[in-house]
Amino acid sequence: MSDLPSAVLFACTMNSIRSPMAEGLLKFLHGDRIFVDSVGVRPVEVNGFSVAVMDEIGIDISGHNAKSFDDLEDSYFDLVIPLSPEAQHKAVEMTRVMACEVEFWNTFDPSLIESEDRETMLDAYRQVRDQLMERIKVRFLRVRVSDT
Repeated sequence: MSDLPSAVLFACTMNSIRSPMAEGLLKFLHGDRIFVDSVGVRPVEVNGFSVAVMDEIGIDISGHNAKSFDDLEDSYFDLVIPLSPEAQHKAVEMTRVMACEVEFWNTFDPSLIESEDRETMLDAYRQVRDQLMERIKVRFLRVRVSDT
């Protein structure tokens, strides 16, 4: 797993919470060493709680434009990572005729938490953000190259 893929696609149900977070995290950790994109089965605009918890760690996803699998301009990816069961099904369909690896990371949808308390909601989103960060750090190890 030390070899980094050249192109990664994160996918979730709406491309509004989990996949934009994962996209932002991988870009933050690896910059332009890896082409990263994200999609949803039924895209809706980026979730405000997602924007808030990513901003807490210095990553701005407020300009994220949600898109679907059908909106992809390029379908060449080395790795597709679905984050929801629904996205897993679409990813398998999409990659059926591609030489592409699919890794299913079933990730909790924090929008399922029903609370009037903003801090409770933010905590649920932070947990998802932090879990994705840890998973991404393990899967996409940063290899330092010496300057000599």
